[in-house]
Amino acid sequence: MQKGWNMNRISRRRFGVSTAAVAAAAMGSLSVPEVAQPEVRTASRSFPRDFVWGCATAAYQTEGAVTKDGRGPSIWDTFSHQPGKIANGDTGDIADDSYDLYKEDVRLLHNLGANGYRMSISWSRIFPAGTGQPNPKGMDHYDRVVDELLANGISPYFTLFHWDLPEALPGGWQSRDTVKAFADYASYVSRRLSDRVKHFMTTNEFGNMSDAGYRYGTFAPGLHLPPGQANQVRHNVILAHGLAVQAIRSSAAPGTKVGLAQDPPTFIPIIETAEHIKAAQRATRDASSYFLTPILEGKYPQSYLEREGTNAPRVEPGDMEAIGSKLDFVGLNIYSGTYVCAIDSAQGYRELGRPASYPHMVLNWLGIAPEALYWGPRNVSELWQPKAILITENGCPSHDAVTVAGTIEDTDRLMYLRNYLTNLQRAVAEGYPVKGYFLWSLLDNFEWTSGYSVRLGIHYVDYKTLKRTPKLTAEWYREVIARNALV
Repeated sequence: MQKGWNMNRISRRRFGVSTAAVAAAAMGSLSVPEVAQPEVRTASRSFPRDFVWGCATAAYQTEGAVTKDGRGPSIWDTFSHQPGKIANGDTGDIADDSYDLYKEDVRLLHNLGANGYRMSISWSRIFPAGTGQPNPKGMDHYDRVVDELLANGISPYFTLFHWDLPEALPGGWQSRDTVKAFADYASYVSRRLSDRVKHFMTTNEFGNMSDAGYRYGTFAPGLHLPPGQANQVRHNVILAHGLAVQAIRSSAAPGTKVGLAQDPPTFIPIIETAEHIKAAQRATRDASSYFLTPILEGKYPQSYLEREGTNAPRVEPGDMEAIGSKLDFVGLNIYSGTYVCAIDSAQGYRELGRPASYPHMVLNWLGIAPEALYWGPRNVSELWQPKAILITENGCPSHDAVTVAGTIEDTDRLMYLRNYLTNLQRAVAEGYPVKGYFLWSLLDNFEWTSGYSVRLGIHYVDYKTLKRTPKLTAEWYREVIARNALV
């Protein structure tokens, strides 16, 4: 016992033992004080009754079965087989084999108590050549997945494109023919599935489709285009989104809702004062000049066009009207954030760097910024007033390991998620229109250029046997869902 402590000063209430019980024990009428059960308080940490709790995955990262039932190759099939592109030479050829094991994965969702599941469709399973005649076996697979989800009380949230562009499309996203092909694909899928699927996202993260793939070459198809051509690809991908929104509106069953899943940079005011909050929102709009801003405003900011000059994208008549098609919801993928402060300049803000000691997860790019899950929705809400917001991705990587007892104690991920959800609950409590949360990811999977070297799932996948094992975070997330509140 530490010297100087006075046990008589320690509150009995802290240990759940009444003063009367202690006195009775001293008189011999009690041999062991009865310890009261801890009180669980959730009212101030709860979410709305109709809040959607789910997990997210993507087709190329989980499905495998890359040549099964008529699926055509995608650009990620080609890219991942090029030497040196993916850690350890990994590919998505097998991944988690969710194509064959989808019933087991739905069971995992059911065991969590999830009422939503965000997944993507493989375009090249439906149209192996990207266009032309659809592949009935591919469509039949997703019919079965939808039916299995609904039978387990889980609403499907389908992303039509999560980077796995059909290899057969000439020119990829450099071509406006691909833009049209995507709208045709969106029309076909929504017409086939919208009798049961009520939420569609056109695309996932425009920057990783365009900039990483066509400008910097780090993602498929691995090109290094000059700025003008890269900006045209940026324009083409948001035009494809807009035309897909229009196609879904004209093809889908009444009541179908359409949105997107985007990862705009999340800016956090360094101090919560009016000037720093305004700075964070100005930074959000500026950093989204070529994706989210034109989608939600129907035009490119003049500052972006002037900055790009002759490299600005070529805009044809009708493009901006399509790009600005109204959305039913905005999906936000949020992992980290950047602090900003207000400054006296035309720009009005300055991004603050991170010191070397700044905490981060196992990958250095993921600095821990729990406030991002508050300021992301708030900034988007106050800038553009969307009808609804979904957190379509949030999670963190780790080097999870199985203990000798067969458990996976991912306390780092649990810490991360609990702190982020605390800030999301603040956003909900303050009235920002956040309607649901999809944790990335249901499973460990193929994490793009990292391959299988890191794990982001709440279920551990043994890649040799494909056995799924719940991690500690799965147990925690199940309790959050059951209580509809933070725990």
